[in-house]
Order: sequence, then C-alpha cells, then structure tokens
Amino acid sequence: MNEGILPVLKVDKKFINEKVLVCGDPARAEKIAARLDKAKEISFNREYRLFNGSRNGVDVTVVSHGVGAAGAAVCFEELIRGGAREIIRIGTAGSLSKDIVDGDIVIASGAVREDGLTEQLIDMPYPAIASFRLTNRLEGSAEKLGIKTSTGIVLTVGAFYPGLNGLPNKYYSQANVLAVEMEASALFVIASLYGVEAAALFAIDGVSIEFDADSYNPYRGEVDKAIKAEIEIALEAITGGR
Repeated sequence: MNEGILPVLKVDKKFINEKVLVCGDPARAEKIAARLDKAKEISFNREYRLFNGSRNGVDVTVVSHGVGAAGAAVCFEELIRGGAREIIRIGTAGSLSKDIVDGDIVIASGAVREDGLTEQLIDMPYPAIASFRLTNRLEGSAEKLGIKTSTGIVLTVGAFYPGLNGLPNKYYSQANVLAVEMEASALFVIASLYGVEAAALFAIDGVSIEFDADSYNPYRGEVDKAIKAEIEIALEAITGGR
C-alpha cells in the first residue's frame, strides 16, 4: 500500500487537516459536515467516514470512529499520524448526576480510564486529561452562543450492555463523575502521548446511574436538539473560539 495511505481509514494523509472533529456515528459525521462550507466526502471504510470542508476560512476534517475505545483508538492514532493537531469529540453520553438531565451538554475536563484499551498503551496511573486550551475554547464558545453546559470528569467504559459484573456507573456517580461514554479516555491518552490537543463534549441522552437497557432510547427531540447545539459549540471552538 502507498506510504501516504492510512491503512484503516483508507485515506491519503494529505486529506487530514490539522483541525478535526470526530464522532461515533457515520450519519452524525454527515450532519456535522453539512455545517461546513464546500463539504466533500473523502472516504468511507468500515465505521470510518471522512469529510473535509471549511468554516470561517479554516479547513476542518470530520471523521466518524464507531462505538468503543478499541476501534476509535485506531482512528485517533491514524488521524494524528496524518497530521491532526486539534481533535474535538462530539458525542452522546448518559448522565451520572441527578443535576444533569436529557438534553443537557457536558464538556469533559478528563476521563476515568475504564475503557479496556488504554492500559495496553501506558500504565494506569497515567491520566486521561483534556487539553485545557481546547476545553476553555469549548466553554467560551458555549457562552458566546448562549448554550448552558457543565464541565467535569466523565467515565469511559468498555462495555455498553452490563454483564454479570455490572457497570461501574453508580460507583463513579458517587465520586461526582458527570457522565458515562465509551471513547473519551482513549482520545485523551493517545493525544497526550503524541503531544496533540484533544477535547470532548457530550449531549446527554439518558440517566445512566442505574443503566436500564430496556428503556434506553436516544432518539428523542431533546437529545437531537442538544446534538445540534454541541455541533455548533465544537465548530465555533475549533474554527473561532477565544
């Protein structure tokens, strides 16, 4: 394979901009790209769908990374190898706080490493911390747009549906962790190892202190509204910010 081609994303490195927005769902990647000028789909392999466009004269790459840290880590690694220097994850998460409800937006300051992946990259005492500068820009962009957000630690887990051992949601809820999702710690650790800036924000799609798989339904109006809002926050932060 050509040395310029990223083997899993299946795209030439020249198509990776320094500023990148990532999300789990390939359909959401298309929605994010629709908010860019002259957006063009560049590649689509497995769960990895990549678009390029611009906003405020700034070139931006948008990529979907699928569900879970292992597959997402491949995406993050190849994006950085391709030249990404700022990465913001636009995701959804379950609330672990009684003060945070459906339709709210959480900005991650860091993540608990229960992802099942990063322990194979570096020892567990190494923290998963978001870029202070990018996180501050997300907060500033939200304030500029008049959108309320909460900032704090999120929990990254490796399993979506609980098995016999259950999930650690309630435990970390008691430690004032704000939300639970599946990829942020991988993003923060990999970005830190490479000296790249990364941040993340999440639309809350349910309360997950005690996860009930039978009642989980993220396809509701308040969640969709929050996703649209977080997209605007991320776009403002990565192309403008303060």
